[in-house]
Amino acid sequence: MGRDSAASTSILDGITVVDLSTFVTGGFATLMIANLGAEVIKVERPVAGDDSRHSGPPFVSTDGYDGPGRSASQHGESPYFWTVNYDKKSVELDLKSESGLAALYDLIEEADVVVENFRPGTAERLGVGYDDVCAVNDAVVYCSISAFGDSGPWRERPGYDLLVQGTSGIMSVTGPEDGDPVKVGLPQTDLITAMWAAFGIVSALYRRERTGEGDRVELGMLDAALPWLTKQAAKSFAGEPPERMGTKDPVLAPYQSYPTADGYLNVGCGNQKLWVEFCEGIGRSDLLEDERFASNPDRVEHMDELEAELSATLRERSTDEWVNLLATEKGLPVGPVFEVGEALDNEQVDARDVVRTLDHPAVGEIPVIEHPLNFSNAANGFEEAPPLLGEDTESILRDVGYDDDDLAALREEGAIPDRE
Repeated sequence: MGRDSAASTSILDGITVVDLSTFVTGGFATLMIANLGAEVIKVERPVAGDDSRHSGPPFVSTDGYDGPGRSASQHGESPYFWTVNYDKKSVELDLKSESGLAALYDLIEEADVVVENFRPGTAERLGVGYDDVCAVNDAVVYCSISAFGDSGPWRERPGYDLLVQGTSGIMSVTGPEDGDPVKVGLPQTDLITAMWAAFGIVSALYRRERTGEGDRVELGMLDAALPWLTKQAAKSFAGEPPERMGTKDPVLAPYQSYPTADGYLNVGCGNQKLWVEFCEGIGRSDLLEDERFASNPDRVEHMDELEAELSATLRERSTDEWVNLLATEKGLPVGPVFEVGEALDNEQVDARDVVRTLDHPAVGEIPVIEHPLNFSNAANGFEEAPPLLGEDTESILRDVGYDDDDLAALREEGAIPDRE
């Protein structure tokens, strides 16, 4: 039934998450959980909000909007912030104030999950460490994310995706073989870590269902990235240091991008049968008689010569022509190399309803990239736009018992902003 069924129940309905994280690692982890129906309460610094609200350009103007909440940036709303914060609530709390911290404890008392991505030791200094939270709610699942984990000689180092792409070895195997190390063009280790964190949180919730016990899930970005090395780690374990190969693969050939008359074509021949069919499809049956290309190990050994042969042939037609001939007509594993705009808007993505729109209160209709899980007996999918800064502060606090006088006291003490 999946995301199209309003009658279905989402798997994480009834789960409440207090999200103390900033930027991408914690944000994408709680986004995954929100997609499955959990209520995610994003606790943000008053006035400034999450750092990703300021990331840009580009920004989208909110001129003329005068409803609850506001944009943290003077430039307007950040689409980057949107991509990791759909379906969340935003509460502004000054955790350095006594009453702000007390309000946070009131939220945590009713919560199932708490997520933080402070540098090790910071949560404890703020009074929101695991022991502090357990004193309020000992059944909570508490997730701590940091760059290098809470042990080891690097534990106190700051870390960003760029740094972890370097220390994880990812950059050493990315880029042209005769070029410099290259960062993957998206925040890969942030997202890898976020996915591990979401998996850990849901696993801990499942264990709690069976035992009644809460838990702490602790992970570092470096630890999270290393299991993704797979083929490259295998070569290293065998005493063969992996090297940069551009789009080539260390154990398969042909398995890379080739130039066409107007762009690039990805070719992935994962077995001998596909290699034979591919050669026949491009009119190069002569390659089947060449001893250099007789088997996959032979082709890997002679990868440069193979690249020269195939590039010369594939340059004779456009990418679309090759895709239509080889993928559509012959069912072979080839595909185009899209620009990001093309990746987000094509017949396959449209047919799967992957990119949809949601109504944003300050800017109107905005795009949303749906998550890929589709369930037969459970609903999923985003329902609400990412929140404006602080737009849910009062309603969330009222839900845990605060009245007008309580809210006025918080404003007077500076624990929450006074919008007036």
